[in-house]
Amino acid sequence: MPQLKLTYFDFHGGRAEPVRLALHIGGVAFEDHRFAFSEFAEVRKSTPFGQVPTLMVDAVQVTQCDSILRYAGKLAGLYPTDAYQALLCDEVMYVVEEAGVKMGPSFRMTGDTQREARLALVNGSMPVYLGWLQNQLQAHGGQYFADNRLTVADLKVFVDVRTLNSGRLDHVPTDLVEKVAPALNAHMQRIAQDPVVAQYYAKFSA
Repeated sequence: MPQLKLTYFDFHGGRAEPVRLALHIGGVAFEDHRFAFSEFAEVRKSTPFGQVPTLMVDAVQVTQCDSILRYAGKLAGLYPTDAYQALLCDEVMYVVEEAGVKMGPSFRMTGDTQREARLALVNGSMPVYLGWLQNQLQAHGGQYFADNRLTVADLKVFVDVRTLNSGRLDHVPTDLVEKVAPALNAHMQRIAQDPVVAQYYAKFSA
């Protein structure tokens, strides 16, 4: 097994959180290198695109969050081996990532500019992607997004829904998911109650 070092901000969310969860669930050893937001200017100097997360695989630095997540899923046994099921898994991950890309610019905004930008998403693309994810979940049995089992697609959606519900995103109603895609909330709660996931978060609150 290679030596792994995952570098990302020190909070429970964002693009590295599904990777952390996948590796933890799979019992894959890795260094969870977390840093404060104030350190990002320095950290980004050592990354190819000035972005995180990055993953060191032995001496090789890898970038792009969904590539890292897919690799973590393969190591952890949380990525489909069937080509079609892998396609379904990837489709869900990319939809969530695309939604995050649309939200991204608003983090650099403040005041009324941020409020208007986020309300435009709340009233526009966010219900569309949440509704699509709910339809995909229900079309594949209502429990998981692909392969009839937990995959990294579930973890990607879990982290996204958990963040939307958290109240950390100003101007995004915490009941948005419940209103437009309640099945995603049920999915998030079910994953949160998984003993391994619950143990992961419990160690930080201890």
